[in-house]
Amino acid sequence: MKPRRHALILKLITDERIENQEALKAALLRNGIEATQATLSRDLRELGLVKLADPSGGSFYARPGEGQGAAAKPQLARLLQTFVHSVDGVGVFVVVKTAPGSAGAVSAGIDQAGSEEILGTIAGDDTVLVITRSEKSRKGVGEKLRELMG
Repeated sequence: MKPRRHALILKLITDERIENQEALKAALLRNGIEATQATLSRDLRELGLVKLADPSGGSFYARPGEGQGAAAKPQLARLLQTFVHSVDGVGVFVVVKTAPGSAGAVSAGIDQAGSEEILGTIAGDDTVLVITRSEKSRKGVGEKLRELMG
């Protein structure tokens, strides 16, 4: 349940402007997930989400680096450590197996990391296909992802 909730939280803060934990709780409930305030506080901390000030007033939750210029690698490492079960590959393809419902968040994290060796990603429910420039690139990307997993 936790990986699914985390993936949904990441999707929600990307797709909507979530201003506070109450709004997050309501958005999760609309998607069939109940969570307490304590659980949401822990989730926000574990996902490393930050609250950004809106120039027009108020604030909202965002991933580290959105609007701040911070590096995406800490975010990617957190996603990989939380959601990824395995990394394998063949040819120019890296296959990343994730917890159910987490592939979208992991795929977005890989894309945001911005490696020149990666042409793009495709996410299913529990699998991310990473397309690299060459077999040599695939080996390097696979090694880097496993290294970030810890």
